[in-house]
Amino acid sequence: MKYRAAATSDLPDLLHWMADFNRIEGIPWRAETARPALENLLTKPEVGTVGRLEHDGNGVGYFVLSWGYDLEWDGRDAFLTELYLTEVSRGQGLGKRAIAVAQRVAEENGARAMHLLVRPENASARSIYEGAGFKVSPRLFLTKRLP
Repeated sequence: MKYRAAATSDLPDLLHWMADFNRIEGIPWRAETARPALENLLTKPEVGTVGRLEHDGNGVGYFVLSWGYDLEWDGRDAFLTELYLTEVSRGQGLGKRAIAVAQRVAEENGARAMHLLVRPENASARSIYEGAGFKVSPRLFLTKRLP
């Protein structure tokens, strides 16, 4: 698997993959609002990074890392907010490799911890994440959408 930092020229593929990712996850999603947020991320490395994943010369998915800062983790941390592989790319061990790539990118950018969210019923993803060393936090993750 190869990785490269995504660029604005990757927007068509990324938006297509993001639509599928959000459909699978059951997350309301609109390209009109997602596109400006994605463009912001692609042009501001201090916010995070989008990795384009390729295998055998083909685009097979992407991941999104956003940067945070938390004294509990000794400074910068990374949040793996999205990891997507195309349907034909699943079940080939590429998910494990994609996590390893995302972790390497996080470390290279100074992150001391990497966090992610996964749906409890998504047993295959949980298995991959737990096999990569992720553990359930003793804290509950709470969210409030701001206007």
